[in-house]
Amino acid sequence: MTCPLTIIKLEAAPGPDNCARSARIRFPFAVVRHMNSNTFIRLQSGDALIAVDVQIDFLPGGQLAVPEGNAVVPAFNRYLAAFGARALPVFATRDWHPPNHCSFKAQGGIWPPHCVAATRGAEFAPGLALPAAAVVVSKAATAEADSYSGFGGTDLAARLRAAGAKRLFIGGLATDYCVLNTVKDALAEGFEVLLLTDAMRAVDVNPGDGARAQAEMQQLGARPIHCEDLAP
Repeated sequence: MTCPLTIIKLEAAPGPDNCARSARIRFPFAVVRHMNSNTFIRLQSGDALIAVDVQIDFLPGGQLAVPEGNAVVPAFNRYLAAFGARALPVFATRDWHPPNHCSFKAQGGIWPPHCVAATRGAEFAPGLALPAAAVVVSKAATAEADSYSGFGGTDLAARLRAAGAKRLFIGGLATDYCVLNTVKDALAEGFEVLLLTDAMRAVDVNPGDGARAQAEMQQLGARPIHCEDLAP
C-alpha cells in the first residue's frame, strides 16, 4: 500500500507575532506533504498533547471566528480519549487578554476584541473533553504584550519538561497563527512535534495561509498525522 502525496507550491505566508509589526515570509520551494501514514503511532511515556486556543471566541459565532473551528472539538476528543486511556499529560493554551490588549483594533492592533479574560468568549469550547488534570497555560495576559505561541512569555516549556515530555502532539486554532507559532517554538525548544492535521483549522486571511503554514511546519520537522494513525 502506498502513501498518497500532495505537492504544495509555497508563495507567501504572514507571520506577525507581536502588536508592533507584522512580517511576510516568502517560501520559494515546494514541499511534499504526506497525507496518511502506513505505520501506526504508539503512544508512550514522554508524549504530551497540546490543545492550542480551542476557545469560544475562535468558534463560529465568536468574536474572531475561525471557519469550521468547531470541527476541531470532536477530533480533539478522540486524541484526548487516547491520551486519557494511557494517563498521558494534556496541556491547553488559551488567549487570556485584558480588555485593552494591544492586539485589539482600538489599541492599534489588527484583531477585534476576543478572548478577554474571565468572559465567556475566553472559555474553552463547549464539548471539549479536557480532563480535570489538564494543565492550562494562559498567554498574552498583559495589555502591552502579545504572543501567538503558547511558549511566548509562559512557563509551558518548563512544565512540559517537568512532565517528562519529549514528543508533542499539537493542534488547535488557528493553523496559520497560534498553532504555527507554537509548533515553531516547540521545535526550537528541542521537542519532537506531531501535527494533528485533523484537529486544526486556519483563519486564511489570505487564501492558502493555512496550507502554507502546514507546509512550513513540516519543512521545519513537524510530522503530520491523523487520529487514525494512532495504534489501537
